[in-house]
Amino acid sequence: MSTEKLETSDDLQPVTSFTKENIGEDNVITTFTSGDGKVHEVTGDVDEAMALALDNEGVVLDAETDRKLVRKIDFAILPLLGLLYATQYMDKTTLSYAAVMGLRTDFNIVTGMGYSWLGTVFYFGYLVFEFPASALLQRLPLSKTTAGFIVLWGVILCLHAAPKSYAGLVVLRVLLGVLESAVTPAMMLITSQWYKKEEQFFRTSIWFACNGLGTILGGGIAYGIANNQEHFAITAWKGLFIITGVMSIIIPSKAWFLTEHEKRLVVERIRKNQQGFGNKHFKMYQFKEALLDINTWLYFFFAIASNIPNGALTNFGAILLNSDFGYDAKMSLIMNMPFGAVELVGCMLLGFCNTFIPHRMFICLVSMLLTLMCSCLLAFAGPKEARLAGYYLMPIYATTMICALSCFASNTAGYTKKVTTNALYLIAYCVGNIVGPQTFIAKQAPSYTGGKISFVVCDCVTVLLIIAIYASYYFSNKKKDAEEAKGTGNLKEIENFEFADLTDRENPYFRYSL
Repeated sequence: MSTEKLETSDDLQPVTSFTKENIGEDNVITTFTSGDGKVHEVTGDVDEAMALALDNEGVVLDAETDRKLVRKIDFAILPLLGLLYATQYMDKTTLSYAAVMGLRTDFNIVTGMGYSWLGTVFYFGYLVFEFPASALLQRLPLSKTTAGFIVLWGVILCLHAAPKSYAGLVVLRVLLGVLESAVTPAMMLITSQWYKKEEQFFRTSIWFACNGLGTILGGGIAYGIANNQEHFAITAWKGLFIITGVMSIIIPSKAWFLTEHEKRLVVERIRKNQQGFGNKHFKMYQFKEALLDINTWLYFFFAIASNIPNGALTNFGAILLNSDFGYDAKMSLIMNMPFGAVELVGCMLLGFCNTFIPHRMFICLVSMLLTLMCSCLLAFAGPKEARLAGYYLMPIYATTMICALSCFASNTAGYTKKVTTNALYLIAYCVGNIVGPQTFIAKQAPSYTGGKISFVVCDCVTVLLIIAIYASYYFSNKKKDAEEAKGTGNLKEIENFEFADLTDRENPYFRYSL
């Protein structure tokens, strides 16, 4: 950040500390020169946690109180986040289950690319609305805004049972993508607000792994409906959409479970994150910094490469089991449940490894190498059992997205920069998921060889990008250490500077978690 980022009049002189009176003002609180010689300004446009931090004099957070507090947060927040993420993932797998329950026949899209486009158009809606959704999450109350998206999303999912034409179904898929665009960024922001850096990877792995729970629940519900079709007045796949849509309407609320004193303790426990809770103002300089940060674009291409297989699997998983592996329509619903179990258990175990293997990027790299091995089994192995093993073990690739989201939570500071970086990643996520279903070409059925080979290629590219991100964080920390040794001005002289809404690049004391 240069001194040109904020125009100040001559009578706005720097002050020496934050007070409630100068929070939210445009005056310069202080300036400091970082080790690389750049002059930075700290203004009163700070994080929302600053007001609480100013009142926290005398508040002490000991180790035992900290343990009790994080347990209370875990029990109140994580089950809600996990259930929410499970139901939102059920939407994606619901389309796959509905495909083998009669949807393709009813809409006359058994041949051609009509079904593939149902998977693709969802992500067009997601892509187009990602930046507006992120802007709304920044400017409006986080929990209420997310709740609004979730309620509408559940309604739209239920309405999937209503259209009489293919065009109507396409419109609903687009609208569903629009509404789901807020879910993942909201989950990431909530995680960054409540947990320390070293806690975020494991907590993210818990709620993200509930995608596997969604797969298990969705498969079980689909099988139950398909097996008891005679008891329903509507087609089986329509009932599936209605049930999963109703299950979707749930959202975590504000910190009703904490006392006022505990809220102040939360501020103290996240102080060393040097990020705070958030800032409602869009800061252009942080937006520009996000666009010029090499890590933003490494993650952008990482998201594309890693999500091409994801887009294909979520839409064609049940179809593969039905066509390539030879299970009948009902059994393919049940046989997809182990896929969800591997994701649920495997991702949590890999996330837990971060408690004794401090480098999450190393865990991410190992999981991606294992995924590459599974892709090779699925694509090239001869025996059905080997290919099926490759298919069932592939969901551990989700650890790579868990790592990315936790890095946005802990390694991207400055609220506008965090929101921008996350939005760009999810736009790339959409691109990958748009391309994914198109790699499964109808004329290559039942084996879909081209789609399977695309998994292997994308996994190889993802491995290289993980190594590049790992190296970028490592050498950036080394550079910051060298610059700090040269002197970092008077930033530490200001109490509570951790909540000044500085970016990871301009804050000389910020270090990236590897």
